[in-house]
Amino acid sequence: MPSDKIDFVPFSVPSIGKEEENAVLNVLRSGWLTTGKITLEFEKMFAEKLGAKFALAVNSATSGLILAMEALGITKGTKILTTPYTFISTATAASHLGAQIEYADIEKDSYSIDSVKIEEKLSKDKNIKVVVPVHIAGNPCNMKEICRIAKKYGVSVLEDCAHAFPSKTKEGFCGTLGDIGVFSFYATKTMTTAEGGMIVTNDEKLASRIKKMRLHGIDRDVWNRYTDKKASWLYDVVEPGFKCNLPDLLSAMGIEQLKKSDLFLKKRISIIKKYNEAFAKHDCFILPPDNEGNAWHLYLLGLNFEKLNCTRDEFASELQKNGLGISMHFIPHYHFSIWEHNDNLLGDLTKADEGFCEKKFPNCEKHFLRTVTLPLWPDMMDEMVQKVIEVVIQTGKKYAN
Repeated sequence: MPSDKIDFVPFSVPSIGKEEENAVLNVLRSGWLTTGKITLEFEKMFAEKLGAKFALAVNSATSGLILAMEALGITKGTKILTTPYTFISTATAASHLGAQIEYADIEKDSYSIDSVKIEEKLSKDKNIKVVVPVHIAGNPCNMKEICRIAKKYGVSVLEDCAHAFPSKTKEGFCGTLGDIGVFSFYATKTMTTAEGGMIVTNDEKLASRIKKMRLHGIDRDVWNRYTDKKASWLYDVVEPGFKCNLPDLLSAMGIEQLKKSDLFLKKRISIIKKYNEAFAKHDCFILPPDNEGNAWHLYLLGLNFEKLNCTRDEFASELQKNGLGISMHFIPHYHFSIWEHNDNLLGDLTKADEGFCEKKFPNCEKHFLRTVTLPLWPDMMDEMVQKVIEVVIQTGKKYAN
């Protein structure tokens, strides 16, 4: 099918096959739908893939962040430090625990949190207990430097790996480089369970705490108490925990997706190469940053406004009118109205005195205003890839200076 015959290219479509369908059907027919032996198998496989000692499945990455922060001691009177260039739950997870949020700008030439800014913040604020770097679009942050700084100031490192499976550097997989890593298996991610996530750590104490707190604060595994003749009905609740477990129904899908994850990455990279080769020929475009181990969850196309006479929104609207499903990653947190009635969630910055606005985060704002996220998923047809390339280049020519 010629690319001009394709009316619309979706932003993202999950790559689901017969393997996932059969795995889900097997669980439906098993008589056990919620967390059980299939989830345990999924956790074991995921830990082995990353070389981590512990993997704990949860119902979302947001739940995972809350559990991880709680295990790391985040509570009222403490703070986390993260980037404003991420999905809002990276920050608000801390607010659910009564903590405050501090922010550091991103790097000039990437979407990653700036390690220099991290150290500036940590040197001035002893209430920051956890640094939360975010591997935007699957491109790893400078974890070696971030971990060095965190160790210097005695704070923990929680990796937001929502985009970063399977990102692998010389030091290991993202998620295993800090104290804890949290992954997302949302429908648009590099692998999916429809909804869900995974926490990984090598720290037995942290794993034990998270395991307890993800299911009501119960002191032991109780999933088999309805199916095993020898299972005891007796248990104790030792903490006011949460309800964050991942059902077998979704874990079954995750197991099959995990098996295909290397193939998914190979297919993504093939598409990325075509995008990069095409867009590199035009000086109105800025290619996405690409560090070692990039998982390529998203393709973040930068617009060079020295060569274009339009805004990001005008450019994006033209792409949509011509049949591309696009998105924006991310709206910086200081643009949200949540802070207007929740100033107490912020640390030393407030909306009232323009302390929490674009002026404080020039790199973040620059990237936000010039970035468009293009369609990308493993099973994109060649004709779809070609249509994306053609529409983007045609739009660039339309608005060229």
